[in-house]
Amino acid sequence: MAVQGVLNSILGEKIGEIEATFVVHVIATALLGLVLVSGLSGGNLRNIGTAPWFGFLGGPLSVIIVWGVLTSIAKVGAASATTAILTVQILTALALDYFGVTGQKADIGITKAVGVVVFIVGAYLLLREA
Repeated sequence: MAVQGVLNSILGEKIGEIEATFVVHVIATALLGLVLVSGLSGGNLRNIGTAPWFGFLGGPLSVIIVWGVLTSIAKVGAASATTAILTVQILTALALDYFGVTGQKADIGITKAVGVVVFIVGAYLLLREA
C-alpha cells in the first residue's frame, strides 16, 4: 500500500488528486479487462445479478480510498499516512469480524484486545512526531 500510495501521490502532484485517482482506476480497469478477456479469471460474470446491492459499494469505496491515500501521503508523508490508515483498517476489520459482516463472527478476546492496544500505542508513537 505504501508504494502504491506514493506512486499515486506523485501522479497526483503532477495532474491533480482527483485526476490521478481517475487515471489509476482507468489503468486498473483496462488491466482487469485484459485479464477477463484472456480467460485467466476463473470467475463467472453471469452471476453478477446474484450479488447483494451493498456488494457493489466496493467500487465507490475504492475511489475514496485511493484518493484518500494519495492525498494523505502528499500531506503527511508515507510513514505517517500508512500508519494512520492501517490503524483505522485494523479497527474496522475487528468490528466487521465481531459483528459477523462476512458471515463468520469472531470474538475479540484478551489476546486480540492486548494486540490492538499495543498496535494503537505503536501507532501513537509513530504519529506523534509527524
